[in-house]
This record gives sequence, structure tokens and C-alpha cells, in this order.
Amino acid sequence: IETREELRTALCDILAGMMQEDSGLDVSSEPAVILVIGVNGVGKTTTIGKLAASYAAQGKRVMLAAADTFRAAAADQLTIWAKRAGADIVRHGEGADPAAVVFDSIAAAKPRGRDIITLANLMNELNKIDRVIARELPDSSRETLLVLDATTGQNAVSQAEQFNKAAKLTGIVLTKLDGTAKGGIVVAISAGLGVPVKYVGVGEGIDDLMPFERRALVEALLPVEGDE
Repeated sequence: IETREELRTALCDILAGMMQEDSGLDVSSEPAVILVIGVNGVGKTTTIGKLAASYAAQGKRVMLAAADTFRAAAADQLTIWAKRAGADIVRHGEGADPAAVVFDSIAAAKPRGRDIITLANLMNELNKIDRVIARELPDSSRETLLVLDATTGQNAVSQAEQFNKAAKLTGIVLTKLDGTAKGGIVVAISAGLGVPVKYVGVGEGIDDLMPFERRALVEALLPVEGDE
């Protein structure tokens, strides 16, 4: 390596190679279950709405479950996204048992022939929710996606570790990635936990959820010659 550009290329190769390769979401069963988790404010609701819209556009029948019952605004926002995406939604009142929302969502989805059930939740009650899904849909394909804010630094690592202990993660969604050099913390998270990044959120629009490209992220993190 003799030039800055050769060094940058080598570093991109190394960083991209550290992250797990993504094979896409497994939604092969009917219904399939997507559990979306994360701390407040990272973009869980918008991510779910965008996922629902994407699958609805593919002809899938989607049901949303507002299992984050500790904030009434979260269920209200999810209801708005459900309408935009053309999806059904099951919600209970504020403070209700999140696992009960999951149970009722599954019970409603079965006779309606829904293809995908997407659930929103914080870390609370995750073990109970996991047991409900395993009992009611033992043969369903399962995805557990952790939503992370691209602007979050080292704290995102501890978030990912704690959520991974509570519910085995299958993927990460990186939100608020607007093209600037940020989001590099997912390199350490993906490499350390062996979990691939599935999607990136690049805006508030219903179509602003894109498949993750490892190479594109690391190239954005490393400035080219002449950039400040």
C-alpha cells in the first residue's frame, strides 16, 4: 500500500469483511413474525410502518401489533402508519399487558389469513412475549430486529448486548442515516454479536427504508482524498 486511496480501499475491505453478511428477512411461513425492538426514540414505529408498506406492496397481508403499551403515543403513531401502509392493527389501552396484545394479534391474524405479523416492543416483557409466540405459532419463521439510531455512539453496543440477551437478535435496522459519515458503531455491533444489519432508514417517507449495503456504509465513514 503506497497511496492514500489504496489505504482507504484496504480499510474498507477490512471493515466490510468484519460485518455479518445479510441474507434478507425470513418470512417464509404463513404467518411469519417480525419482532421489532429498541429503546424509545430510535424509530421503531416508522421502521414498522415502512416494513408493512413494503410487504403490502408485494401483495402480503400484514397485521401490526402495538405491544409497546407504555406510551399511548406509540400506539397512536403505529395506527397512523397502519392506515398509510394498508395494514390491520391490534392495540390495547395504555399500560396493558404487552404479551396480551401479542396473543390477541396472533388470534386475529390466524382466521384472517395474514402473512406477516409485525410486533413493536421495548425490552420489558420480551421473555413473556417470546413464550407466547413460541406457544401460539411454534412453526412460524421469526425475525427479531433491533432498531438503532445511527447517531448513537458507544452506548449502542450496550443496548445491543442487553437486547440480545433478552431476545436473540436476527438483525439490526440502522435509522436516521442521512448520508453523512455516521453509523460506524454497527461495525463493532455486527462483528461482536454476529448479527447482520438488514436495513437502513434514510428519511421519514414510507419508502425510505433500504436494504443495507456494507460497502456503502464503510465508504461513507472513510472520507476520500480532498474531503474534510
